[in-house]
Amino acid sequence: MRELDPLLHSQLRLAIVSLLLSVETADFVYLKEKTNATAGNLSVQLEKLETAGYIQVKKEFVGKKTRTSCQLTDTGRKALEDYIDALREYLNL
Repeated sequence: MRELDPLLHSQLRLAIVSLLLSVETADFVYLKEKTNATAGNLSVQLEKLETAGYIQVKKEFVGKKTRTSCQLTDTGRKALEDYIDALREYLNL
């Protein structure tokens, strides 16, 4: 059996990657609302995913406010597919 990716095995990181799978980009506020995460925890988890190359994070100014948007990378998409395949093996599906 394949090992489950420990980076994606975290509930919040799995939720983030799953949400990003269905949209082209998502901003920080959207991810925070959908995951019910605190801003601090979400920031930490986004950084971990970005460091692994699973997501791309873009920070910009919109007016006088900063806007952080995230996008799933090909590496992140492949990691999620592999994670799901590994789960299927565990479940004999």
